[in-house]
Amino acid sequence: MATTSTAPAPLLHATVLDWYEAHARDLPWRTPDASPWAVMVSEFMLQQTPVKRVLPVYEAWLERWPTPAALAADAPGEAVRMWGRLGYPRRALRLHGAATAITTTHGGEVPDDHAALLALPGVGEYTAAAVASFAFRQRHVVLDTNVRRVFARAVTGVEYPAQATTAAERRTATTLLPEAAETAATWAVGVMELGALVCTARSPECGACPLRRHCAWQLAGRPPYEGPARRGQTYEGTDRQVRGKLLAVLREAHGEVPQARLDEVWPEPVQRARALDGLVADGLVEPVEQGVYRLPR
Repeated sequence: MATTSTAPAPLLHATVLDWYEAHARDLPWRTPDASPWAVMVSEFMLQQTPVKRVLPVYEAWLERWPTPAALAADAPGEAVRMWGRLGYPRRALRLHGAATAITTTHGGEVPDDHAALLALPGVGEYTAAAVASFAFRQRHVVLDTNVRRVFARAVTGVEYPAQATTAAERRTATTLLPEAAETAATWAVGVMELGALVCTARSPECGACPLRRHCAWQLAGRPPYEGPARRGQTYEGTDRQVRGKLLAVLREAHGEVPQARLDEVWPEPVQRARALDGLVADGLVEPVEQGVYRLPR
């Protein structure tokens, strides 16, 4: 039976906020002059991708496209090209789609309304809440993997959260959300930072955790995870790897690419064809004519 934390919410707030003030990383999307567009770009890029891989692409992206209108005026394929090796390149197309909608519907300004953010192409519940919180300092529940893990351990007393977000997690996050919008926004990023730097998935540094005296999982003796087997991410030999190799050729070509050049990147023809068909179906690659491909225009 999991132990539930009885620490009052104001104590948890003060503890995390003090820790965040002292330990927050200096990241460009957190600076006072970071635009809402810069925050949105960072949120798209940081999904399933570590900060150190995002930083150089983020900086190059904003240098080329400092506004949504600048990106919307360029071809979707250029977004895919600039995305480089961040992985999950459909995010580049979704960000381009969001930029286009912001330009045509919102006068080129990222909307500050949560519902309007949620209506943008490629913007889901998490991204809308994160942009509203971090760019506009509003009060929203922001639940990413790091936040869910901190709450699972510190509040619920289990090592890992469920693989999909549950109603109980949302209730916990809502209950813990500070009433003041500015404080709530800082709380959201503070808990996220705690999960990224201290309460990590594989090697949590409980001795350095500001919540160690209040953490239900720690107080229960750090019981091991007892849920369904957690899926590990594999890459070698997968269709994802093949798709990445095919896209790399197209990104570097800056033009049309014949089938023969794509055939060189992977020896197994059935998997290679399946990966290429998937890229076309996802809108990441365009067939020009039989046996010739390019990034979308």
